[in-house]
Amino acid sequence: MIVSRLLPGDDLKTSLENMSESIEFNSGVIVTVVGSLTKTHLRMSNGTKKLFEGFFEIVSVEGTISADGVHVHMAVSDENGTVYGGHLLKGCIIHTTAEVCIIEAETEFKRVFDQNTGYKELHIQ
Repeated sequence: MIVSRLLPGDDLKTSLENMSESIEFNSGVIVTVVGSLTKTHLRMSNGTKKLFEGFFEIVSVEGTISADGVHVHMAVSDENGTVYGGHLLKGCIIHTTAEVCIIEAETEFKRVFDQNTGYKELHIQ
């Protein structure tokens, strides 16, 4: 298992990508991320990108990680408890902390470009 703490000012996606390049195992599953953000950048299900600024609690993160990259979805809540969620993009800036836990997957997987979707999709070895 990898357990890491990200610091104020770190970019969540960039940090996860850096972890994917240095993990000791081939594939993993992001079990949890607990922390807060000052900026949240998400891609919505229709492909639009939204940037939220303010203080946000990370309430849910899940995804896969391998040497080929990461695929992560995240939900955050604002000061009113309103929840926003989508596909994690660069530009999610840590406010106080982010505690990341990743476990090794039993099966190796890669991310391979899919012409039908236009994205690198999960390919199980």
